[in-house]
Amino acid sequence: MKLYIKYMVSLRCKLMVKYELEKLGVNYSHIDLGVIELKERITDEVKQQLKVNLAVSGLELLDDKKSILVDKIKNLIIVMVHFSDEVPKVNYSDYISDMLGYDYKYLSVLFSEVQGVTIQQFIINHKIERAKELILYDELNLTEISHILHYSSVAHLSSQFKKVTGHTPTYYKLIGEKRKVNLENL
Repeated sequence: MKLYIKYMVSLRCKLMVKYELEKLGVNYSHIDLGVIELKERITDEVKQQLKVNLAVSGLELLDDKKSILVDKIKNLIIVMVHFSDEVPKVNYSDYISDMLGYDYKYLSVLFSEVQGVTIQQFIINHKIERAKELILYDELNLTEISHILHYSSVAHLSSQFKKVTGHTPTYYKLIGEKRKVNLENL
């Protein structure tokens, strides 16, 4: 049996879910971002208690199939952008469709209905968030960042970055450096 959890996007979330499962005596075989694989079925009462306990931590146990599918799309994108160094050999739409076993048009319409944003815009937003992290780490130049995030050029990255944040990557880096200096002077 599988349970799906919304907002489960980090190791800390996984540890919180593990703690709650163990507290309730629920046997599980695997915990991954957004998914728990249970060894056996749980009662409705235990499921409801788990839902309440997770809500306290800001996590949400999903019930309806549409929300579960949208959450799978989001988790797939988050892992792809933030945690994977491997580039899908096909475009994002084919990759998402293949991984989830649904027609991309169906997934796209469903995602837009539920999230109020397209899958493409969701991917762009996460790529820009990742770019912001990489810029602030100050270990890579913009050419390397654009390559890691699979942009065709630094100009393409810069254009999307400015469209999403209102600033160029270079300006964003300067702001980060000023904040760092101000914090060191406290």
